[in-house]
Amino acid sequence: MSANLPLRPDLEGEKPYGAPELDVPVRLNVNENPYPPSAAVVESIATAVARAAQGLNRYPERDFPRLREALADYLEAESGVHLALEQIWAANGSNEVMLHVLQAFGGPGRTCLTFTPTYSMYPEYARDTLTDYTTRPRRKDFTLDVEAVAAAIKELRPAVVILASPNNPTGTALPLKDISRILEAARGHGPMLGAEVGSPARASDCIVVIDEAYAEFRRSGVPSALELLGKDNPHLAVTRTMSKAFGAAGLRLGYLAADRALVDALRIVRLPYHLSAITQAAALAALSHRDELMAQVASLRDERDALVAWLRAQGLTAYESDANFVLFGPFPDRDAVWRSLLEAGVLIRVVGPEGFLRASIGTPGEMERLRSALAAAVRK
Repeated sequence: MSANLPLRPDLEGEKPYGAPELDVPVRLNVNENPYPPSAAVVESIATAVARAAQGLNRYPERDFPRLREALADYLEAESGVHLALEQIWAANGSNEVMLHVLQAFGGPGRTCLTFTPTYSMYPEYARDTLTDYTTRPRRKDFTLDVEAVAAAIKELRPAVVILASPNNPTGTALPLKDISRILEAARGHGPMLGAEVGSPARASDCIVVIDEAYAEFRRSGVPSALELLGKDNPHLAVTRTMSKAFGAAGLRLGYLAADRALVDALRIVRLPYHLSAITQAAALAALSHRDELMAQVASLRDERDALVAWLRAQGLTAYESDANFVLFGPFPDRDAVWRSLLEAGVLIRVVGPEGFLRASIGTPGEMERLRSALAAAVRK
């Protein structure tokens, strides 16, 4: 008998988010970095955590200035953009960062807009913050029709627009000129303010979030949206994560770069002491090894590009990717191909447009297993 609980009506029948967690030799379904931290990185993290553990009777630094400064320093090295620590925010994964954004700027009567296909968690962020979620389609090649984006913003006056770049599951990155045009369209086309409290109504700017979870994997010459910060774009936020390029998915550390006023708004809605002392210590230790960790990114890029070339040689469509995964197909029965790969010990993801599959980039040995299993599955 089910419990008689007062569950919110909009949660009735919903299931927790998550990709399949199966114990197989080759797991290429959730875009993890396949390389575990080196012994040196593990030792640094262990030492830092042990030191932090000595003060666990005290609350952690509430606004973690040292970590924010270290993240700003990393972004300057990675993207050439200088930011103050006050322009950085962090939380338990970029998931929580996105939740903070919608807690601060979304809510009942407000809209979050995005363009599909894209990351499947976005509607959950909106749902959990009681924000209306609206989508419009991308072009057939998964790029954005910027004029259509601008028109949708002007029509809907959303509080938040979320655009993944590189996009998940397609790997498509957004040109800076397109992001600039979208930021221009978003000025003055957010929710109307003041009318609900009897004040004269005034137009707000729509927050534009560029989700750069996979930005470190972008191809040479592809810029980061970070370059648009500080250029009269106080409504721009760029999110990042340590889960992918840093090989630290288990750490759960995501972060955001934006104008100070936007960051201060997120500080209002965050729970007190939301980043533990252990998380802060481990993240600072990992960042101290950024050169070593980032060296792995180049090899993963090479494996990605080699996979795209191989898939095309098999007669499949494989999209250019600036991420650590590749979307490919189409298959008359993608579920059958997925099952065939699973039987061969290779787990990938059934996600995205009908007929297509997505595979994360693994080690050279894992990629050889994928190619062998996929060749056999296609021959069936």
